[in-house]
Amino acid sequence: MAKRLSSQLFVSRLSFYTTNQKLEQLFSPFGVVKEARLVVDPETRKPRGFGFVTFDSESQARKALKAMNGRLMAG
Repeated sequence: MAKRLSSQLFVSRLSFYTTNQKLEQLFSPFGVVKEARLVVDPETRKPRGFGFVTFDSESQARKALKAMNGRLMAG
């Protein structure tokens, strides 16, 4: 059975000042970003410091992962 790989990346240790738009801008040089979403606390509505970036394809996600893994983003 073939294993389907994902085009979605989990992004952690983000600045609490990061927005969905900034997250999309950070990853857009690597391909078509279908969604960039920060996870927020349901009670406070403040970012929890992590999120997800979904690309148009798995190859774009791999390219972004290779370039951005371990990098400091927005402080």
